[in-house]
Amino acid sequence: MHELGVVFHIIDDLKAVAKANDVTSISKVTIELGEVSGVVEEYLTDCWKWASAKDELVKECEIEIEIIPGVTYCEDCKKTYETVKYAKVCPNCGSKHTYLIQGNEFNIKQIEVPE
Repeated sequence: MHELGVVFHIIDDLKAVAKANDVTSISKVTIELGEVSGVVEEYLTDCWKWASAKDELVKECEIEIEIIPGVTYCEDCKKTYETVKYAKVCPNCGSKHTYLIQGNEFNIKQIEVPE
């Protein structure tokens, strides 16, 4: 389960942001998670609950996850389509000359601090 390592990385990034901004507590973090990023949302949430309870900065911090849908572009017909539903083969023309344009992201979108 690599989600625990991902959570530790998020916490490290939050610590760096907190230190740079003299923040002692974070109440909420919003994550953008690509549909085909390879990170399982449920595992990420479970790991977050465990790891955040062990660090004072994020002890009461809520995690919100926004899923970014996977979108693939076909170089032959110049159309986009749902990556998860059709994978690498374009459903419009049958081409395999395709590439992912969205859905592999993993970003910290927003950090909220208590008032």
